[in-house]
Amino acid sequence: MDNAATPRRSLLILSKGAQQIPTLCALLPEYRLLRGTVRDIALADEVLAWGRKPSALRAQAVAREAGLPLLTVEDGFLRSEGLGVEDPPLSLIVDPLGIYYDATAPSRLEQLIPEPLTEAQMLRARALRASWCEERVSKYNGARIETCVLPQPCVLVADQTRGDASLQGATVADFQRMLEAALARHPQCTVVVKVHPDVVAGRKQGHFDLAALRKQPRVHLISENVHPAELLPTVQAVYVMTSQLGFDALLWGVPVHTFGMPFYAGWGLTTDALPAPARRHPVSLEQMLHAALVEYPRYVDPETGAPCQPETVLAWLGLQRRMRSRLPKDLRMVGFSKWKQPLVLDFFNGSSIRFQGRFSRQRASTAVITWGCQHDTPLTKKSGKHLGRVEDGFLRSVGLGAKKTRPLSWVFDDLGIYYDATRPSRLEHLLQNEPCGPDLLQRAAALREAICAAGVTKYNLPGTSWKRPAGVEKVILVPGQVESDASIRYGAHRIRRNLDLLKAVRERHPLAWLLYKPHPEVLAGTREAGEHEERTSDWCNQVVGDVPFHELLSEVDEVHVLTSQSGFEALLRGVPVTTYGQPFYAGWGLTRDQDMSPEVLARRTRRLTLDELVAATLIRYPTYVSRITRKFTTPERTLVEIQNWDEVRTQGRTTTWREMIQRLFLTALKPRMRNS
Repeated sequence: MDNAATPRRSLLILSKGAQQIPTLCALLPEYRLLRGTVRDIALADEVLAWGRKPSALRAQAVAREAGLPLLTVEDGFLRSEGLGVEDPPLSLIVDPLGIYYDATAPSRLEQLIPEPLTEAQMLRARALRASWCEERVSKYNGARIETCVLPQPCVLVADQTRGDASLQGATVADFQRMLEAALARHPQCTVVVKVHPDVVAGRKQGHFDLAALRKQPRVHLISENVHPAELLPTVQAVYVMTSQLGFDALLWGVPVHTFGMPFYAGWGLTTDALPAPARRHPVSLEQMLHAALVEYPRYVDPETGAPCQPETVLAWLGLQRRMRSRLPKDLRMVGFSKWKQPLVLDFFNGSSIRFQGRFSRQRASTAVITWGCQHDTPLTKKSGKHLGRVEDGFLRSVGLGAKKTRPLSWVFDDLGIYYDATRPSRLEHLLQNEPCGPDLLQRAAALREAICAAGVTKYNLPGTSWKRPAGVEKVILVPGQVESDASIRYGAHRIRRNLDLLKAVRERHPLAWLLYKPHPEVLAGTREAGEHEERTSDWCNQVVGDVPFHELLSEVDEVHVLTSQSGFEALLRGVPVTTYGQPFYAGWGLTRDQDMSPEVLARRTRRLTLDELVAATLIRYPTYVSRITRKFTTPERTLVEIQNWDEVRTQGRTTTWREMIQRLFLTALKPRMRNS
């Protein structure tokens, strides 16, 4: 659609709100968007109307007067994380016939629902339904995953906002009749009334007198922003006027009673108070789901700005909900430097954050998270609940942490921390006690292969090339470390200096070509060199500087380390590794271990495959946040961002999510927009 043979039609957008939606270009790629006024009508081929809003009625009149087609659009049923005013839509409905919530006229959705399905489409609809419930998503997904205890047994009544176009004229009296019907039909049940999220946020009005409802003995009011997934599994029935909550209930297998005529009513799937249009007749739930989630809406990938399938958006929204809900609502952060504090807001999005420079006396219920494990001892002397520790992850960035390069991954550990071998860590617990399923192992293998193919390591620094000397039988790479680093303090056993490590390797391999690579932070001058590190050349054949680590690995036969993550990166590439300390990847049968304490060996008794190690270390243990969207992401997407680090240059740390997502889409769509 984007070439000279099929020029894009010009779509005039009159609504100021719609003009500011950054995802609209991606969701309407066949159009050249004209963000203008009525004066620009001569430049337009079509006019956009957003649903049945007042702005849509104006667009309708303008299109009619100019004799132009009207394109009606609306948010999809799997829309976004936050509410409309906060997050742009990730799905859009484009309907040339009508709009799904207006039952007085045909819509494209009404045409799609009765379509027969192939076996593959039937299975896809069932898989989408299962994923919808497993990922606990709905139209809006900003609410945390929290247990909502309802009085049992109960039925649910959904309020809606006044003036909602989907209500088709329903009044306060109609909502009252719906409530009375729920009370009458379920005399043994409590009737739970859920207020719309926009009413909770104070933006709009609902249809019930909340003060009066609180006085009714069998009515339980939910005025908080509770997600449908926390309610539907525990209710016996749902009563709606036209709310999408009824559609969600069908996905959860809950009986639905409608008192309006929503798009999912009149098809034999619901109990309806109103007669259905003659256009509707019984269909299967799979037909309904396939039409409403696959065929009718369009979707845009929140991380690339490209068109995508519903499964992509569903999985992303599910990830956001899980990650935003994994920790308590209120957190106190201790030991985070000022440049890390804005990162905390991203990596712990979903919780309310308070920063403290040091410990102070607190209530015992206060949840405290610290940077590293150096605060463990003082915390035990204070009141307060130490929830865990944070450190950089293993797929970190392009650049050094000491130079304040933004990290893409952190690890949170509620037991210890991965480099501290003196006690168990959450990573060690995963490796020792939680086996991986086939799907996870397959994912780990694919991730490992992609990392190796991309040449990605922790810091991904540029440099010069190096070739092994001709005629040398064995080359052993010995990576140096920052000797004051916590990984040596807590992870080494007897050897604790780079020079002593080199000596031990030379004693075991007197004829090998030893290649010593100082730590990147030491080379950059941001951390101090180790004790007598200037003498390392006396115990090796060559000291190399800025050679990229992954390139060295392709030239050497073995890697010998103290506790460095370099050993893990060598394992990923199939290079034999010998450890002289107690790094997280040692003791599992994948390395030759020269100096591990009996206590550590007693804790690490499982024999692991490489992909089991990868699955825990790179998928299950870390938290990833996109540098572009500032939202939670996956290791696979993080790998892509590292590979394309310079393509999207982020701005200051005060950039809002709306600005970031707009930059994302504008960057992804730049080639197309040159011709807009």
